[in-house]
Amino acid sequence: MPLTQKSQPLSGHGSQLNAQLEGWLSKAESTIRPARAIIAPHAGYTYCGACAAHAYKQVDPSVTRRVFILGPSHHVPLSRCALSPAEIYRTPLYDLRIDHKVYADLWKTGLFERMSLQTDEDEHSIEMHLPYTAKAMESHKDEFSIVPVLVGALSESKEQEYGKLLSKYLADPSNLFIISSDFCHWGQRFRYTYYDESQGEIYRSIEHLDKMGMGIIEQLDPMSFTNYLKKYRNTICGRHPIGVLLNAVAELRKSGVEMNFSFLNYAQSSECRNWQDSSVSYAAGALIAH
Repeated sequence: MPLTQKSQPLSGHGSQLNAQLEGWLSKAESTIRPARAIIAPHAGYTYCGACAAHAYKQVDPSVTRRVFILGPSHHVPLSRCALSPAEIYRTPLYDLRIDHKVYADLWKTGLFERMSLQTDEDEHSIEMHLPYTAKAMESHKDEFSIVPVLVGALSESKEQEYGKLLSKYLADPSNLFIISSDFCHWGQRFRYTYYDESQGEIYRSIEHLDKMGMGIIEQLDPMSFTNYLKKYRNTICGRHPIGVLLNAVAELRKSGVEMNFSFLNYAQSSECRNWQDSSVSYAAGALIAH
């Protein structure tokens, strides 16, 4: 395998995957197109494929020419953001081309590291969005490129810095931002067992906690989201990509750009009822500009 390519070991046959994606998308409604950004989960499709469809259904391939994919780093310690060494990402549907002009511009800022091919191969937070991106964009498949960005454990000031930097791209209607994040990882295996008894069953408490965070994200206020995370420590793995998006929106709002974010779907991998249980939550939403 050439060093410039990343192989995609996803559910084998392209036709089977294609049918799955079509099935999920056919059940979702396009209520807030065209999305300028979406938040969608990155777990196995059997768990979150149906949820993610609600976000991808808001993508308009006729206006989108560049897709930024911001995913959190799960495997390597990273305090900044990193760019891929690849030129092409293979998917079972078709190959996705990395935008090297944008990569060159980002590289010039001195704010980015280059991830190793191994890191890129190992990381699923960007990978899980590639087939959905290919599917959502297939009617214009030769007319767009992707900009994958691996987001590290950023400080608040770094989230602000990257948000400011990326805001000029978010301002462009031909760009789409995909923010890769699952929501609460609950259970002893995740070392997170927050429980508000007033909500009833554990899974209800988890939903209440997640929806509190989702409501704050919809307000598009980075500081409120940071404070929520500090208070509840909710295990939202894409909190830094979300923080970067919120800061980019805040930057654009200063110059009078009107934006709205709405969540469209929420799901849990299972319903936790006792302390031995565990679950991961998923949420799908979209940002539109007026």
